Amino acid sequence: MNSIRASSAHFHFKPWNVGRWLVWGLYALALMLAPLIWTSGLAQTMLIQVGIAIIACLAYNILLGQGGMLSFGHAVYSGLGAFLAIHTLNLAASGAWSIPVSLVPLVGGVAGMVFAALLGYVSTKKAGTPFAMITLGIGELVWSMSLMLPEFFGGEGGISSNRVIGKPVLGISFGPQIQVYYLVAVYCFVSTAAMFALTRTPLGRMLNAVRDNPERVEFIGYDTHWVRFMAFVISGFFAGIAGGLGALNNEIVTAEVVGAIRSGGYLLFTFLGGAVFFFGPIIGAVLMVIAGVLLSELTKAWLLYLGLLFLFMVMYAPGGFAALIMMNLRVAAFGKLRQLWTAYLALAGTGLTLLLGAGAMVEMVFHRQLNEALGPEMRFLGATLDSAAGHVWFGAGLVLVVGAGLFELARRQFKLEWDQVQEDIEREIKRRESL
Repeated sequence: MNSIRASSAHFHFKPWNVGRWLVWGLYALALMLAPLIWTSGLAQTMLIQVGIAIIACLAYNILLGQGGMLSFGHAVYSGLGAFLAIHTLNLAASGAWSIPVSLVPLVGGVAGMVFAALLGYVSTKKAGTPFAMITLGIGELVWSMSLMLPEFFGGEGGISSNRVIGKPVLGISFGPQIQVYYLVAVYCFVSTAAMFALTRTPLGRMLNAVRDNPERVEFIGYDTHWVRFMAFVISGFFAGIAGGLGALNNEIVTAEVVGAIRSGGYLLFTFLGGAVFFFGPIIGAVLMVIAGVLLSELTKAWLLYLGLLFLFMVMYAPGGFAALIMMNLRVAAFGKLRQLWTAYLALAGTGLTLLLGAGAMVEMVFHRQLNEALGPEMRFLGATLDSAAGHVWFGAGLVLVVGAGLFELARRQFKLEWDQVQEDIEREIKRRESL
């Protein structure tokens, strides 16, 4: 009886986090309804790529955002997972191995985890710049091996397969895009939930501590190498799942999936989305697909624009788009956002003017270099420009200079107003605390 009273004395009711359940419910609803809203073939292909990119960027952020480990070779684990998945698919198609198509991405995940365990033990012995250089070296090593081992990597042509194997189960053959999308959506939701749960575990908390103060972590008795290594292995598992889903979607895997460009893409868009927040890589994944599919179709200079955006974010918003969203939500929560709308309009207007002038000059340069045989005239935002006329260059340069000057003035005024709003918020917080 006494033991029952003692145990009941330590019981505390913990209410459900309604806001968190609402967010996850909306996330699941968005994944379910997205292909019903955007029904074209291009849109559904992009949605599939977004789901795969979300898993890959969140897996990379376990290292970058959660653990402070800058990796230049994380495409190795998604790429090797893709190769093992495509080989498994071929074995299943030949009847040598009986495995459902829906479980093939898990083979990629296990492969990514195994390779992460093999290569990550050496990589995670160091942190900071040495870790980054080791991952870069491993990435180049694996990419060079992709050309030396054509039996496994398929040489320049890669390895192809067919995801429609065996008899359909409940009418599902994974031939139509919509069926592939919902498979990706299930993996995306479960993987996102699992990686979020990791951030709430003791390992996730300790990983944050290793990122912030590794000396103190070692002082209290934890091995920082093993914390980084465990995170590296988990990240490799989810990266392998993304690679396996990519193999199913494309039905071909080439050496490009283990290259430095793919690794750089994970780093670039995870940073742009916002590595310091869990949902930041999700934003980055959406930007990755939009840039790679839509922006690349609009202009041949899309990589230049992407580089300028990255430079701009590093200079003015190092926290990424997620940090911008959270800062403005904080301002809105205190009812101060209406004080900044004129400053935001000024920034948007001057920024668009700057972008208009810069874009015209960039497109004319690319036209002169790449499409000179088509003549001097070109189309830009619905207008016809003569790239050989001096007055067109002068006008574009004038718009660029004026836009840059006005943008700088608007930025300085915005900073003054923003700092004033932040001071008002801090005073309000102290007033509430004193009540």
